[in-house]
Amino acid sequence: MSRLSGAPRRIVVVGASLAGVRAVETARRLGHRGPLTLIGAEEHLPYDRPPLSKEFIGGSVVTGPPHLMDQRQLIDGLGVTVRLGAAATALDVDQQVVEVDDMPVAYDALLIATGAQARTLPGTEGLGGVHTLRTLDDAAAIRAALDTGARTVVIGAGFIGSEVASAARRRGLPVTIVEAQATPLVRAVGEQAGRALAALHVRHGTDLRCGVGVAGLVGHERVEGVALTDGTVLPADLVVVGIGAAPVTAWLESSTLALDDGVVCDETLAAAPGVWAAGDVARWHHPDLGVALRLEHWTNAGDQASHAARNMLEPANATGYRHVPYFWSDWYRQRIQFAGLPDGHPQIVHGDWESDAFTALFRQGDRLTGALTLNRRGDIMKYRALISRGGSWDEARELAARRNAMTRSTPVRVA
Repeated sequence: MSRLSGAPRRIVVVGASLAGVRAVETARRLGHRGPLTLIGAEEHLPYDRPPLSKEFIGGSVVTGPPHLMDQRQLIDGLGVTVRLGAAATALDVDQQVVEVDDMPVAYDALLIATGAQARTLPGTEGLGGVHTLRTLDDAAAIRAALDTGARTVVIGAGFIGSEVASAARRRGLPVTIVEAQATPLVRAVGEQAGRALAALHVRHGTDLRCGVGVAGLVGHERVEGVALTDGTVLPADLVVVGIGAAPVTAWLESSTLALDDGVVCDETLAAAPGVWAAGDVARWHHPDLGVALRLEHWTNAGDQASHAARNMLEPANATGYRHVPYFWSDWYRQRIQFAGLPDGHPQIVHGDWESDAFTALFRQGDRLTGALTLNRRGDIMKYRALISRGGSWDEARELAARRNAMTRSTPVRVA
């Protein structure tokens, strides 16, 4: 098949996490009958990542791996050729061939869904008790350490680090978070909201230390402590490094694809003729926002993969991907949710920054751009829908008034 002539026959998906699984499901649901291959670097069956930092490491009852789909469903149900424990090593776009463990796999349409990998702290390789949290094996090692009552230090007060700290406190264990920035999560939710979320740690007994860096780790074969730049040494049996993630693109460096903090795609998620990308690895041009985005969100990974699969099957009718960012995080049994982008100055429309439930909205001029909620699960999707249709600030004010009336909340004046 010419890659521009119509529906592909051989579809190959590299990456066997949520985006990869959602893509093969969508392809079959939309009627693709040709060969479908799913390639994953990990040996595990596809599993869901969000529970790893929540129930899996924090629950008092041991839970099994959060599999997305078992082998019977993939092979018998969807007719997918599954290759696990197989790493993609190179891509030839012109020849339409992926090298997998140095063996060629031909495709007519390729979806790159290799995700991201956790950033590590330089100089900690081979030191026992030091972990990142990205994979099932990472989570199992952290859970085993917490089972022993480990003194825990988390480096980085982002969402993953905060969920690990929450899991440790849920078990009644002491935990310290070390954050280099003066306020956590500024890029994700803004300065004021970052301060409000940081207060959750303090209220739940976590020792949060902001504005201080890590000078080094103490220990020989195993970690014994964390030395800070202010001269403090924190005793530690377990150190979890949560300093972000980087897209998995090293295997593509010899290809002709554009790489810039991910695989660069157009608004239809196409990276080159016959090649698409989805999930944490994809950096695409948002047709409405007019900016390039790469999102490390569960919701985006699934939605983006489904959209890419549709476009792969009908490239002549490919449409732009207009996803409104959304994510959630659970700390200390509190639900944090965010939709949109943290542009502009946030304004509280329910509760206040110190309360156990609030809604804050972000605006740029007369346009609603984002919404942050704490323990207001009914609000967030309403605001996300409003952002999706380009809602105005006046419409956001009206929605806030209706939501407050429904919950009999004390009204907050919205300017």
